[in-house]
Amino acid sequence: MKRRIASWENGHSTPDNFYGPLLCDAFAASAAELGLSYGEPKDAPILDAVYPASPDDAIQTVSQLWRADLNQYDPLLTAEPSEPAWSEASLRWLVAPEPGVPRPRSEGIRVGLGDVAAVKTTADMFARLDDQFGGEHARHSVVQYLNNDVAPLLRGRFTEQVGRALFSTVAEATLLAGWMSYDACHHGLAQRYFLQALRLAQDANDRRLAGSILSAMSHQATFLGRYTQAATLARAALMGISPVATPTLRAQFHAMEARALARTGDVAGCQASLSAATKALESRNRDDEPEWITYFDEAELAAEAAHCFRDVNSARQAVAYAENAMSGTHVRSDFFATMVLADAHLRAGDIEEACRVALDALDLGEQLKSARCVSYLAEFRQGLAVAGSSTDVKAFTEQVREHRLWVASEDLVRA
Repeated sequence: MKRRIASWENGHSTPDNFYGPLLCDAFAASAAELGLSYGEPKDAPILDAVYPASPDDAIQTVSQLWRADLNQYDPLLTAEPSEPAWSEASLRWLVAPEPGVPRPRSEGIRVGLGDVAAVKTTADMFARLDDQFGGEHARHSVVQYLNNDVAPLLRGRFTEQVGRALFSTVAEATLLAGWMSYDACHHGLAQRYFLQALRLAQDANDRRLAGSILSAMSHQATFLGRYTQAATLARAALMGISPVATPTLRAQFHAMEARALARTGDVAGCQASLSAATKALESRNRDDEPEWITYFDEAELAAEAAHCFRDVNSARQAVAYAENAMSGTHVRSDFFATMVLADAHLRAGDIEEACRVALDALDLGEQLKSARCVSYLAEFRQGLAVAGSSTDVKAFTEQVREHRLWVASEDLVRA
């Protein structure tokens, strides 16, 4: 038996139909949650991208997702996002009745505001790691923390006041897990995390955070080419938080709408949304903003505008905005902005400058573990191929051919 367990732990084999159920009983978890392949039809609901019907459903579902993710359940990691789920979630949130509360429990640990503060501080630490090193750097550690330390809190005993604070904080941490999964291009998993985070934010009565979660969904939908859904999600975020909106939140949501409209070729609509975002940001008061949105400043808005003008083929405008989009403090965001600047120079016909800027981006991205960063490079490589094999292109490709991110982008270019 020891030999069998060692084989399972080392990934050389998986428990069969005899041992699998025994392990599920021992750990009080489903086969999907333990990452086992047997019994998949029974465990299929974990793969459903649905908006939870109640606070208790949200607790159960997000806990299942954390366990299955932690155990590297492959059907979950490779799941595709569901287009209907975006529409259902935004509508269900917009028309939701009063926030629910989970049923009172007589068992479990007693949870206080100190426990909530500990979760918040830990999640903030992981957010800094994500920003500096990319989503793939600490994603597993985040999920491990949520599964091991946060799930027992959700199943614990708490007052309504503590419960609201706990739900809001866990929603924010689950949103982070969603962003990190999105950055790693586990898109179906990321969407499922976003859905659960939205329900938790609803029951926390935290409409500002819920709007930000819809904004994240919009961002992902644009990345995946679902531009109509992306614009709708951004508009739902704007509508849903209107009674409690802050200037910075409005600016970000307008920017997400602009990103989606740019991809559809709606130049007028894109420019109108960018104008609204700029106007909103000019009126912000940092003291009145949620601390988790304060990162969205003039540099971030310039980066969003650079993406937009690149996508509507206004290369010169894209260059102007991208040059003002470097914060110097957000490594991954600066990488994206620098790659957009390189793309813009390439589209403007300035190949030498495009290669020089792309080299700067690769220097920035040396420490980043991010599949999204790789996709930006792949898009730039495709543009280089169209530009031809000039002396500048040959010199650049020779200089970067062994760079980790450049090597990783080869498979995407071939696909």
